[in-house]
Amino acid sequence: MVRRMDSTHIELGGRSLVQFASNDYLGLCFHPEVIQAAQEAMQAHGLGSGAAGLLGGYGPAHARAEAALARWKGTGSAVLFPSGYQANLAAVQTLASLGQLSNKNGVRFLVDKLVHASLIDAAKGTGMAMRIFPHNHLDKLKRLLAEAPAGQMQVVVTESIFSMDGDAADLRGLADLKQRHPFVLLLDEAHGSGAYGPGGSGYAAELGLQDIADVSVVTFSKALGCVGGAICGSELFCQGVINWGRPYIYSTSIPPAIAAAVEKGIEVIGRQPDLQARLRQRGRQLREALSGRWKIPGLEDCPIVPLILNDEQQALEAAGLLRDKGYFVSAVRPPTVPRGTSRLRMTVCAEHTETQVRNFVRQVNEVVR
Repeated sequence: MVRRMDSTHIELGGRSLVQFASNDYLGLCFHPEVIQAAQEAMQAHGLGSGAAGLLGGYGPAHARAEAALARWKGTGSAVLFPSGYQANLAAVQTLASLGQLSNKNGVRFLVDKLVHASLIDAAKGTGMAMRIFPHNHLDKLKRLLAEAPAGQMQVVVTESIFSMDGDAADLRGLADLKQRHPFVLLLDEAHGSGAYGPGGSGYAAELGLQDIADVSVVTFSKALGCVGGAICGSELFCQGVINWGRPYIYSTSIPPAIAAAVEKGIEVIGRQPDLQARLRQRGRQLREALSGRWKIPGLEDCPIVPLILNDEQQALEAAGLLRDKGYFVSAVRPPTVPRGTSRLRMTVCAEHTETQVRNFVRQVNEVVR
């Protein structure tokens, strides 16, 4: 059992450890303004929402959070969910329903091999046609689009920043491909939001390509420091989510306190750009320090830094030895990652100091041989 002490420390077995395993990239989980916003909302609206959104569980805190998310993402609207998993499920369900209504040959989902399990589960669950293309292999995707039956809606599903390798989708390539072979783009910005883009608005915004995503999904359990998720898209699409997205229809709304925390978190990120700058500096520092000995995949400043060890037992033993030395890091094994790619999945936070990262690297170099 782990007890979080602050953004960079946990208590485990009665010991304080410096952690490099959290997705709380900006440290907002412990940010005093975010906590205060949640506390005030709890006092005003109670602990829980009490019902699903369509049955009275949707209130002013939810409406304000959705408006803030839509402004943040540059979309017409947004819909809140209790988890990012449910948001992905509802986004795919809604696209399937729209495709069935508007196209005689229905929908086909073209899914990057390394997307989150929730997106693969969702596409399979629709019963619609589905093809998985090799990670970031746009030549294969181009061939799939070119051979698509006439009248069939093509939905490309990918992430902006991939959670295990810390690399990015080829959004420029997708933008070019979309001009030649039109498709609907569902972009999961779980790990891009907060870390990239103006005001943390995402990796697509960082590249000036936010308009290529027809539907984007953001989770609140990463850079926003709490829990839940949202679908961001046109007002019409979001109305479709409310009517066809079963995770929305049949789930109790997130607590008003979480909605208020999300709204405040977006405000804090926009007002304190140093958080994003420090996060990316720490990601660059950790990656550069490890790259002298290992080939580290991913973007140069990504907060996700994987050290691929291949052998499952080696990854487990390395994580255990690092705990003995005062550091907590996750060993990730199949089926979460493909066989032969077991790893230490290390993540940095804006609240990590240069000294903490430097000392951690020294211990990793001693432990992993």
